[in-house]
Amino acid sequence: MKRRSFLVSLAAASLMPITAFAADYVTYTPGVIDAALDKGKTVFVDYSATWCGTCKRQERVIEALRKDNPAYDAAMIFVKVDWDTYKNADVTLFREIPRRSTLIVLRGEDELGRVVAGTSEAQIKALLDTGL
Repeated sequence: MKRRSFLVSLAAASLMPITAFAADYVTYTPGVIDAALDKGKTVFVDYSATWCGTCKRQERVIEALRKDNPAYDAAMIFVKVDWDTYKNADVTLFREIPRRSTLIVLRGEDELGRVVAGTSEAQIKALLDTGL
């Protein structure tokens, strides 16, 4: 019995880095971005859809950059907005988001930068750097 518990614990521990990193995105719900901005936080917003190939490529690039530079996670809150749910909502219309695969960085009342459908590491890194 103890061996089984050990193996289950070992298996769970091996998955921790994957799930811990995936949890670093806050799933958008109304008010979450404004609440973070009101607290003086910098917010990286990713408008994406689960079926979008460009969004998936952007996500891989963002994850790699965040893994290589922990300063991004220290400086910003990362929020994922589901395009299919919120494409006609205030969170999208107010900021004039043209399509899924749009990434923006916000601080206070200002938009510090935006990438629309860009997937290059240099372009996404430059956007992330605006939040530092």
